[in-house]
Amino acid sequence: MSAAALVLALSVLAIGIAAAVFTGLLPTLRAQLAALALVAVCLPLGAVLASGLVMFKMQDYEKILVVSLISAASALCGALLLGRRILEPLGRLRGASTRLAQGDLSARAPEAGPHELHELSESFNEMAASLERLFDARRELVAWASHDLRTPIAALSAMVEALEDGLATPAEYVPAIRTQTEILSALVEDLFELARIDAGELRLELREIRVAELVSSCLGALETEARANDIRLASQLECDPLVLVAPDKARRVLLNLLSNAIRHSPPHGEVTVLVETNTDNAVVAVDDEGNGLPPDALERMFELFWRDDQSRTRANGGAGLGLAIAQGLVHAHGGTIWAENRPEGGARVAFSLPLAALALRRLDPAVREAASAEPAAPRGRPARAREASP
Repeated sequence: MSAAALVLALSVLAIGIAAAVFTGLLPTLRAQLAALALVAVCLPLGAVLASGLVMFKMQDYEKILVVSLISAASALCGALLLGRRILEPLGRLRGASTRLAQGDLSARAPEAGPHELHELSESFNEMAASLERLFDARRELVAWASHDLRTPIAALSAMVEALEDGLATPAEYVPAIRTQTEILSALVEDLFELARIDAGELRLELREIRVAELVSSCLGALETEARANDIRLASQLECDPLVLVAPDKARRVLLNLLSNAIRHSPPHGEVTVLVETNTDNAVVAVDDEGNGLPPDALERMFELFWRDDQSRTRANGGAGLGLAIAQGLVHAHGGTIWAENRPEGGARVAFSLPLAALALRRLDPAVREAASAEPAAPRGRPARAREASP
């Protein structure tokens, strides 16, 4: 009897393994579920019948077999219905993914069904929403870039036609042509910078630098512009921390914030750069004495091509890329950037940069050695932005 039981057990095990292998080879999930239901019903039932036949020598074998077949058919139907119910939300998810692949960015999967499929549908919908936002941002980028590129190109074309028709002399239009060319070059460079940031291909030449040196160079660079607008530039440094940055990128961020503050400040106003530290970062803030920022500006001012209609126009505010680039550069260094209204009036835009001592510990040895080189020596080697993130 024990030998027969052992043979039966080994046979059931072998059949189960073979059935599992066969089920895994089926091409569709629907077929695999059907095969699983068939195996799950028939294999235990066959084992029970075989055991009864061996142990009890069943006399009324035909009746037992009929009852067993009816039970197996009922169980199999129930299992197939359950499998169909499981596959329905999966089919709807597949339909949504097909529509999304065909370009319907509004396609969403119903968040229904078992818990696992519900989570899968939520993840799919989050991905679809992210793709929709990305494509909307790309369309907006192309539209705004086309508009801003068209303006200097049209001006250049008009001036060239005037020169060709003899309506003006080169001396009259050369300064204007130079100005429009500089605007066009700056916009193209900004677009390339945004593309590098967006693709994660921004490369940072990291080195240690004192924040006071950074602030001093930026204030000196904008002194003439500030004087022309009757604005006084000042700095308040509570400390002079050593930060690990790409100096040209950090200067670009601070120069952008200072230029915006100068444009938004009233005559006889003051723009102040403040420096302080917290546990991990140096915080650089730019204060102005303008009218402050409306709520929509606080939420949107770092978006691509965003302009305040009253003050950020092509004539005096650029293309609306500066703050978006500044945000990307600050994030590439592992810092943050934000804006707020000052209680005493005016606006403050601030950003953080990693302190050198902490950032260096988090870099690999080769980048650390390059970033710590003396200023007279070659200043570091190219390092991806993510390598500089604390």
